[in-house]
Amino acid sequence: MEHKAGYVNIIGNPNVGKSTLMNALIGEKLSIITPKAQTTRHRILGILNERDYQIIFSDTPGVIDPAYKLQENMMNSVYSSFSDADVLVYMVEVGEKSLKDPKISERLTKTEIPLLLLLNKIDLAQQEDVAKEINKWSKDFPNAQVLPISALNKFNLDVIKNKILELIPISPAYFDKNAITDKSERFFIEEIIREKILKHYKKEIPYSVEIEVEEFFEEEEIIRIRAIIYVMRNSQKGIIIGHKGMGLKRIGTEARRDIEKMLDKKIFLETPVKVKKNWRNDNRQLKKFGYE
Repeated sequence: MEHKAGYVNIIGNPNVGKSTLMNALIGEKLSIITPKAQTTRHRILGILNERDYQIIFSDTPGVIDPAYKLQENMMNSVYSSFSDADVLVYMVEVGEKSLKDPKISERLTKTEIPLLLLLNKIDLAQQEDVAKEINKWSKDFPNAQVLPISALNKFNLDVIKNKILELIPISPAYFDKNAITDKSERFFIEEIIREKILKHYKKEIPYSVEIEVEEFFEEEEIIRIRAIIYVMRNSQKGIIIGHKGMGLKRIGTEARRDIEKMLDKKIFLETPVKVKKNWRNDNRQLKKFGYE
């Protein structure tokens, strides 16, 4: 049997389940997941390898109307997903309207790239409503195969994987067959810490935070990590640290546990909080933080 390989790029509004879908298909937690919009900031690749194929899933930020340069960069990741896709996956949920960017909707209706439109969270809807939704989306996107799924409950994911295998081209592998992502350990450490901040802080705080692993020293018995939490204002620094440092201690403790699980080694984690004013609109800082 000839080897197949291809890029499967996932697009959709915030919180429709894109990251949940990729994690479920890969069988690893690569993208962080929270109930908050804009949890995914980077385009993250998840690589599924078997002897006869390599599927490269691309989890993209949710489609938004950008208000500052960080968000513009996030949307550029979505636009770029059209350029290298062998298959496009457009995820929607029951009751959802169209994408927040009409230009992307238009591109999806006109694309010649094979398109799967996945109706997610059907476990939360009545069967007759699901049927109506499938009919609606089939009319709106006649170039797409519309398939109902529940990414959280892994319903119909085998069907999705088999559809993808039909659509990707015959090709050698793009990545080493042992690879599961294109991102580094440092990237995932930063994401784990950011996930805890998204979990425990409200309003603007999670959207004003960026994490940078400044030091990573691996010793025989322990890995010592210094990861700086950047905020935009002094008042935000105080909120992150919390009363008597309890807020920062909670973030550090929860993140350390997850990092130890990921790296399978004891971790010493230091998380100082620093102010970097207006970093979300500073191209130089955005490049430093890995936003191209």
